[in-house]
Amino acid sequence: MILIAEDEAKIASLLADYLGAAGYSTETITDGDAVIAAVNAQQPELLLLDIMLPGKDGLEICRELRHVSEVPIIMLTAKVEEIDRLIGLESGADDYICKPFSPREVVARVKAILRRARVSTEVAPLFPAGLRLDAATHSATLDTEPLQLTPVEFRLLHALWSEPGKILSRDMLMDTVYADNRVVTDRTVDTHVKNVRRKIEAIRPGDTSIRSIYGVGYRLDL
Repeated sequence: MILIAEDEAKIASLLADYLGAAGYSTETITDGDAVIAAVNAQQPELLLLDIMLPGKDGLEICRELRHVSEVPIIMLTAKVEEIDRLIGLESGADDYICKPFSPREVVARVKAILRRARVSTEVAPLFPAGLRLDAATHSATLDTEPLQLTPVEFRLLHALWSEPGKILSRDMLMDTVYADNRVVTDRTVDTHVKNVRRKIEAIRPGDTSIRSIYGVGYRLDL
């Protein structure tokens, strides 16, 4: 089920129609104050979240959800400036679509995120660094403590973790994180890395395992 948090009735109805035609069931919420309770109660596969909702706005909702849920989140907004995009990503969103948008594009983004979230691979061995990732359950632990990663953050860390000690360029990481070939900036990748580092350091203060290689990209040291 796809949860649509959108207070503009025409947009919500259009999204529900297109997602329904693509085979997804949907529920719509128009009040920001009700979104978190709905996510907890209904456990949707994905949340389409408008930033400008009555009550709690989308950014506040996203930040609060990331403390309790790993549900994929696509933000819908009329704000197009890069700083607004980065703020959205830093709040824990997996994707960001600016209005006006094509509902077909939204459906394509939803399919891409859910497809990547469902990719199943074998659990890799526990590294000496204490980091364990499981793509089948989209879960990560560090020193047996859960890392609350978004799907985008999980894919980025998984790429580094799969090739420890190897430098991965920003372009390589962008291709891994955004398999649908959309255009994103280097700063977007940097923002995701910053978020992953912050979550790692919350468990292991001072951790420097994700290293920045100036002018090239990033490397995971064991």
